[in-house]
Amino acid sequence: MYNFSYFKEQEKQVVLDFIEAHPFAFITGSLLSGKQVATQIPVLLEERDGVWYLQGHIMRNTDHHKAFMENPNVLLVFTGPSCYVSASWYSNPHIGSTWNYMSVHVAGQMEVMSNESLIAFMRKLTLKFEKGNVQSETFYDNLPDHFLSKMMPAIVGFEVKIEQLEHVFKLSQNRDEKSYLNIISKLEEQGGNSALIAVEMKKRKAQLFPPGKEWDASKFDS
Repeated sequence: MYNFSYFKEQEKQVVLDFIEAHPFAFITGSLLSGKQVATQIPVLLEERDGVWYLQGHIMRNTDHHKAFMENPNVLLVFTGPSCYVSASWYSNPHIGSTWNYMSVHVAGQMEVMSNESLIAFMRKLTLKFEKGNVQSETFYDNLPDHFLSKMMPAIVGFEVKIEQLEHVFKLSQNRDEKSYLNIISKLEEQGGNSALIAVEMKKRKAQLFPPGKEWDASKFDS
């Protein structure tokens, strides 16, 4: 992961909000033999006594379940929109083009939930994505017993205490104001993920280019 200060957020809450907004995580680990495993699952972020945790569930008796039980060290990756950025949009186009993106990496150890904790988690999970609608037929408490009796034994609930939290929000922060504004304009024209990156860049413009302060190119590597 790039460790350039200008691609980092100063406020931890901004990073946590990103996780909340992009809960479908890529989770990876490995067997003790070194064989790697990965899957993608929705997770919930929870704070208890100032400590942050991620909670989710995986299918039982799969390669990733077996790996995580053998080696509890896991990495969860949260990604947002990304897009190509052409150097032809820069004030000086005679350098390499790049890719703008937003990504958060969380490392920790997986702990298996008890059956009671798994039920509580499934209530929270279904309620969150059903937007708080307790009348929804797919809210956990409204699911039929015959379905739950088959589903619940087939899954494993887990929790990961956040031991390491890293991120890169690479949004052309190392470009001069003229280039920055032109990149935003070009990305808006393209729409889709490009336009979403443009929205994120707009949020940071005032902080990057405060009125009356000259832009200092020497702060950046490229």
